[in-house]
Amino acid sequence: MPILSLQNVDKEYATDGQPVRALDGITLDVAAGELLALVGRSGCGKSTLLNLAGAMDFPSRGTVLIEGVPTSGLDDAALTILRRNKVGFVFQSFQLLHTLTVYENVELPLLLAGIPDARATADERLRWVELDGLGNRYPHQLSGGQMQRVAIARALMHLPKLLLADEPTGNLDTATGALILTLLQRLTRKHKTATILATHSQEAAAVADTLVRLRDGRIETIERR
Repeated sequence: MPILSLQNVDKEYATDGQPVRALDGITLDVAAGELLALVGRSGCGKSTLLNLAGAMDFPSRGTVLIEGVPTSGLDDAALTILRRNKVGFVFQSFQLLHTLTVYENVELPLLLAGIPDARATADERLRWVELDGLGNRYPHQLSGGQMQRVAIARALMHLPKLLLADEPTGNLDTATGALILTLLQRLTRKHKTATILATHSQEAAAVADTLVRLRDGRIETIERR
């Protein structure tokens, strides 16, 4: 069973009372241990697809399944549990809380889940991203690449089955971006996570196991390597 499955998915929004189709007939599976890159021009549907994949939004037609569970059939409580336990998010702008230390930022998902003692897990995740020893620093004391690695450590706190990254190297220089991509590739394979990158970066596309090109809300090509 794939970790993520989209089956003939459409997504429409109303703009000035008129329907606009952001996704049109998307069918796509992502397996455990697979790193998939979504590429295409701005407005092609990459972010919309990520939102549907993470159960932050829902299809107008078709089905989105995470480990076989249709996201559209879940109530708010079940959706919260699904996102908390199954999905990790990494954003271009890092989304760190600047009044919290690195430790506190990384621990946050487990604390919100009611797990009070998360320090040992946070230490382990920071070692995974090669930031051990920096837990007591604040985000403003870190470089952009270090902040993105903190964000990845936070996303991995609960060992999600599905990791979604929206332009994870977009605010980084080329060398630092390459380090982040290598890290995501290694973590995906080691922990059998299904990882999806939405990116404009040719370097990010090059490390992916599967390259999906979107155009006007449709899949133009799928290249498996």
